Amino acid sequence: MIRLATALALLAAPVMAIPAIAAAQTPPPQLNLDQRMLLRCSAAFAMISFGQENGNAEAMQYPTMEKRGREFFVRASARVMDEAGLDRSQIEAALSAEAQDLVDTNTLEEVMPACLTLLPAE
Repeated sequence: MIRLATALALLAAPVMAIPAIAAAQTPPPQLNLDQRMLLRCSAAFAMISFGQENGNAEAMQYPTMEKRGREFFVRASARVMDEAGLDRSQIEAALSAEAQDLVDTNTLEEVMPACLTLLPAE
């Protein structure tokens, strides 16, 4: 799980440090269904990309995520940030929460078919 969080953090834009008190006072972002889906697929692509980079057999069954997955991740994150008015720490927290939920519920393989349809064309 730590490796997944590390992969997600490496794919995300650098995050500016904020005081813990300010972070604790920030309410969780209210995202609509489309925004949550974009973040969920971004997290899924990051997890698959990390697996592919490390030779994970399950991750290798999917198309290469290096370029298209990263492009989706960046564009989707920027879109959700703009639409929902999120800052970098909030988008990182939302992406991490989606990745953690995919791990906790063991649903990565279930979401991938729908997410793959959202990848930009090669």
